[in-house]
Amino acid sequence: MGHAEREFRARTDGGEIVGWRRDGEPTAPPALLLHGGPGLSEYLEPLADELDGLFSIARYQQRGIAPSTQADGREVDRHVADVVDVLDALGWPRAIVIGHSWGGHLAMHFAVAHADRLAAFVSIDPLGGVGDGGLASFIERLDSQVAASDLPRYREIEALEKPTDDERRESLQMVWPYYFADPATAPPCPHFSFDAKSGGTWQSINHHFEARTLERALPQVAVPFVLIHGERSPIPIDEVVRTADVVPNARVVRLADVGHWPWIERPGTVRAELSRLVNDLRAEAQSLNE
Repeated sequence: MGHAEREFRARTDGGEIVGWRRDGEPTAPPALLLHGGPGLSEYLEPLADELDGLFSIARYQQRGIAPSTQADGREVDRHVADVVDVLDALGWPRAIVIGHSWGGHLAMHFAVAHADRLAAFVSIDPLGGVGDGGLASFIERLDSQVAASDLPRYREIEALEKPTDDERRESLQMVWPYYFADPATAPPCPHFSFDAKSGGTWQSINHHFEARTLERALPQVAVPFVLIHGERSPIPIDEVVRTADVVPNARVVRLADVGHWPWIERPGTVRAELSRLVNDLRAEAQSLNE
């Protein structure tokens, strides 16, 4: 039976961030999960279930969607500051930060800004940190998969300046199967909520790509970095490899016949890789103490 989960709240700019924590054994290292999007409701409870017992785990709803604050501020740096506020509220001076998709990209930005708060960081199927991170190829790959019968409606929704939540769901459902290695066996799309102001985060992401923020700063980050990526993901794995090449202590885990959601497509895989990370960190700590 898994560890019980309970709510926590972190004070941040504009209100509170609301999340959920489950404490493991006293020796279990703390791990903070960052969900993707940007602008999606939190969805990482199944990943927390897979990692239960390996870590003391926390996850939270990013700003913009209830129950967390919906105050203005969607820039990457604001999201990074929210991570700091969450770690402070949890009482974790250092943690392993584990992000999926946009959350994995956010983990990279957090690493270059606050490496002192990290024991290690993990990005699962993220946009990379070099060039445009594979963003243009990612969009092109997804768009090319949309069924011909859906394409006019898909393009209509994507062109809207302020689509409704229902329109966003409709658009996502058209591409959802193609996030998986075998679209025919993709599970139903979850009922996400959306942040209408998440476009500000995308603008900020692109600004950092143009400024080469990660490309310039990641080479100075020495803490262990694990990138777990499906070879059948719509986000090009070559971009992840390019990112790992500039980080001194990075390791890429390539998952054959897996798309964007490895804990769904191949349960246990993420846990196995992070068990290896925990063992490596413990061995390094023991070596330093001898």
